[in-house]
Amino acid sequence: MKVMLVKDVYKLGRAGDVKKVADGYGRNFLLPQGLAVLATAGALKQVEKIRSQAEIRRTELNSELKDLATQIGAVVLNFPAKAGETGKLYGSITTQDVATAIQEQTRYEVKKQQIDMQPIRNLGEFKARVRLTMDLVPEVKVIVYREGEVHEEGLVESTEAEAPVAAPAEAGETEATAS
Repeated sequence: MKVMLVKDVYKLGRAGDVKKVADGYGRNFLLPQGLAVLATAGALKQVEKIRSQAEIRRTELNSELKDLATQIGAVVLNFPAKAGETGKLYGSITTQDVATAIQEQTRYEVKKQQIDMQPIRNLGEFKARVRLTMDLVPEVKVIVYREGEVHEEGLVESTEAEAPVAAPAEAGETEATAS
């Protein structure tokens, strides 16, 4: 099925492009959502008009969201998580978790569909891309660390981490005094 895009569609094309898509995708998603129209002779005559309108909309939206993109690009998200000895998480950090954390820090509502990343299942540092528009895609740094451990910023998440650190020192002192 050939369709002409009326709006920008992520991973498909920009407004005004004529694309060949699967019948079900066009009939069940693109056409009902108003993202595309059938590529008929009458519709193809309006390509330039649709492209110019979309370009104007795109530049306005990019200028509005440019400050937000720099703000989101500077965000570092820290997630304490329970993990096994090999660093594998009990559970995962999902796009919904990242979207909620970004919303808490920036006060801008980000939907989980706007975040490009695989679910995080290990400890470490990761990058998540936030799609604000097709042109503005800032990256967010996601740090997953073991719950209860000292994080690199020096924050202790729980008091349980302090007890095991003190215990070996006391054990060493008792051995030294016993000798």
